[in-house]
Amino acid sequence: MKRTIQTAIVAFFVILITSTFAFAAQAAGGGNFPYFHLGCLIMGGLTIVSLKHRYPRIYLSEAVGSFALYAVLVAMFTAPVIGAVKNLVS
Repeated sequence: MKRTIQTAIVAFFVILITSTFAFAAQAAGGGNFPYFHLGCLIMGGLTIVSLKHRYPRIYLSEAVGSFALYAVLVAMFTAPVIGAVKNLVS
């Protein structure tokens, strides 16, 4: 039972972060929605949830933390963030 609850918590966190990413990408505008980045985020989330379900010795904080870091990594390569870095540097 504990394993199922922890997997559900990780799945909820993955859905929450993915929907937040989609909302932020839509709000940034620019006309080019990052579908590829969203797909990578979804596939990474599914992978982490399945690993958490298959291997119960993975801690909940490890699964959530690894997905959060993965989401930051994916978000760094979207067009609005790269444009902001270009403006910051120049």
